[in-house]
Parts: sequence; C-alpha cells; structure tokens
Amino acid sequence: MKLAVTSKGQDLQSDVDPRFGRAAYIIVVDTESLEFEAIDNSDNVNAFKGAGIQAATLMSDKGVSALLTGFCGPNAFKVLKEAGINVANGVEGTVGDAVQAFNAGKVAFTDEANADGHW
Repeated sequence: MKLAVTSKGQDLQSDVDPRFGRAAYIIVVDTESLEFEAIDNSDNVNAFKGAGIQAATLMSDKGVSALLTGFCGPNAFKVLKEAGINVANGVEGTVGDAVQAFNAGKVAFTDEANADGHW
C-alpha cells in the first residue's frame, strides 16, 4: 500500500511537517517494503492559493491510499476524500515513526479537516 507522510526533509528520519499543502516534502512510502519517494513540494509551498488542492491531486496521481499529516484544510480534505484517500491528522514525530504507527494500526483516520484555509 502507498502511504503519504508530510515531511520537513527527504528521508524517513525527517520530522513530520505539520502542514499538508505547504509541506516542504511529501514522502510516499510502500508500507510493506519501506521503499520511498521524496516529493519536493516547493511549488506548493510558495503558491498564492490552492496549495492543498494541488498537493491532494498529486497524491491521487501517485496512487496513495492514505495521508498522515499534522493539519489538513477543508479544500484539500475534500479532494483527498473524493479520491478515496484516508486522512490522519495530528501526526507527529519522524516519518519513520508515523509509518511504524500506521503499520501497527495505531493511526486514527478522520472524517473532517482540522485547519482553516492556508496558513
């Protein structure tokens, strides 16, 4: 399964970035093999608006099934849900810690956004 985790860096030891649309990187991890791809999200970091929607569209294009992040705004959340991507908010620690928690069944998915527009 492909899992996306917002990240401040380019590897599994990096801290989770609390922002979704404006995260520095989004790490897409295969939950079985732990192989990963670090996606540079700098275009969205500096976007005037629509960063979350663009990031959500990218996650759908990458075939991601779930997203682990700190905060997800309403527009991005709507796009993710429409794409069938489950969202877990309030995730902290390193990307690797988040993946381990997911694999251990310790991640709770939500039914709503937990942030206003971009911040």
